Amino acid sequence: MEEPVVQLAGAEYRDVWNRFDAEFAFRPTMNSGMWPSIKEPLDSVTWSLARLDDDPRYERLDRLVEVVQEGLAACVPPQGTLFALDWQHASYRFQPHLLRGSQHGGWPLSPFPDGDYFIYLSEDFVTGSFGHPWEYSLCLFGRGLLDSVSARIDDVLGQPIRRSGLRPHRG
Repeated sequence: MEEPVVQLAGAEYRDVWNRFDAEFAFRPTMNSGMWPSIKEPLDSVTWSLARLDDDPRYERLDRLVEVVQEGLAACVPPQGTLFALDWQHASYRFQPHLLRGSQHGGWPLSPFPDGDYFIYLSEDFVTGSFGHPWEYSLCLFGRGLLDSVSARIDDVLGQPIRRSGLRPHRG
């Protein structure tokens, strides 16, 4: 890649989205009876984003974005890339290590689903994030990512609403 952020075009855009749809059984919907909108992987944790509502200076949101981006970057080798997918909009392949303090700006998109599904994925689709705008949730997946960020995300968002796609037992 010549640039650290490249917009996916044509066949690559379709191939990445088709693979995501197939591997995660993506079902975009506003119908809460159909959530979650992906088949959440075994190594996944999902948090509600409701604690961000009482955050007038966006300190929790900024911390959430920082922690997720640091965790994802740590899971990618120095020249490695991630996908940033925005449902029905432009999507990207980017090199997170080249965006720190660079003239190229920040990461494309955000882990926070600002009005649409925002997804980060490793090239092998094993590690990433899935932001659901209507459930108002964030699912992180991949053992390495979860090991490095789960406790810090708990501090920002509270206890998870699902692990491995399952709600916790209440007893």
